Amino acid sequence: MRLPRDITGEALVKALKRFGYKIVRQTGSHIRLTTQSGGEHHITIPHHSPLKSGTLNAILKDIAAHFKISRDDLLKQLFD
Repeated sequence: MRLPRDITGEALVKALKRFGYKIVRQTGSHIRLTTQSGGEHHITIPHHSPLKSGTLNAILKDIAAHFKISRDDLLKQLFD
């Protein structure tokens, strides 16, 4: 599945709530999220519009590795 090219940081934060991520803090334009699902995991999302494709890809790969699913499966769950 192709990466969405027009996703904002705010939209990604909302989508990640499905996986139990909650906002812990925000420093400048970066939002720190944490989940306890599958063990504690932290991720930082830039509050940019839109997110650069490389940044989005790195974030999604990190989350997919934490939940032990493929990046494509993660994309389907987040954006379908």
